[in-house]
Amino acid sequence: MASPVALITAGSAGLGAATARAFAAMGLRVAINYSSDESRANALISELETTPSIGFGQRGVKDGPSNDRRFVAIRADVSSRPEVDKLVSTTIQELGRLDIVFSNHGWTRLTNFSNLSDNVNEADWDKCWNMNVKSHLWLFNSAKGYLEQSSMKGGGCFITTSSVAGVGVMGSSLAYAVTKSAQIHLSKCLASISGASNIRVNSVSPGMMMTEWSSSFPESKRNAAIKKTKLGRLTEVEDVAEQVCSFVKNSSVTGANAVVDCGSIL
Repeated sequence: MASPVALITAGSAGLGAATARAFAAMGLRVAINYSSDESRANALISELETTPSIGFGQRGVKDGPSNDRRFVAIRADVSSRPEVDKLVSTTIQELGRLDIVFSNHGWTRLTNFSNLSDNVNEADWDKCWNMNVKSHLWLFNSAKGYLEQSSMKGGGCFITTSSVAGVGVMGSSLAYAVTKSAQIHLSKCLASISGASNIRVNSVSPGMMMTEWSSSFPESKRNAAIKKTKLGRLTEVEDVAEQVCSFVKNSSVTGANAVVDCGSIL
């Protein structure tokens, strides 16, 4: 039985890496996309090679194109549509199929959310629209034909990482919040369009997570984020990764957005 293949963008650190570990433990084969840090990506691949897995064959996956490789790192700039297309084609070349896409990338620039003049930088808006909305659409479009062919229970699976900033009025910038909200709606639209095509589309919206990126924030900002939560702590990346895995496993869910934020928007 050929194990399903998952592609994770921005997959070498943070939520992407945590999800790669969870996918490996599930018995999936995984393509890790990274933008620049090859050594970090390769270190994660080496770690995944030693991860015990439960196997995924019991979920009704039929034999298909495959090879002996379980994990591969692929460099690509997901802000570029041609490179997105190449990322998908390289995944097929290296691992033989594509059943799951975790479209995990995004971009923002930290601004004063309450100061309008700090949030009208046109370059910020253009980059946010490209990275937080358009690039996910291009990736779905490129992967669609392969996801339609998936023999997983429930068909192919496309999951995007949005943000609690797309659900509530908050975030690192106004452009980020607006485009993350648009990304959630894009996922719902894609779910509606592709349901008859054997593809489920969902999104996750984490609260602030303790990652390499958020660790660069001032301590006052992290403490303020913690005070907003009902659980009194930041969101764990492993918990968000578990929600991503749940979307992969649950063949009856599409068009959903799961907020994992320790109650910050309650």
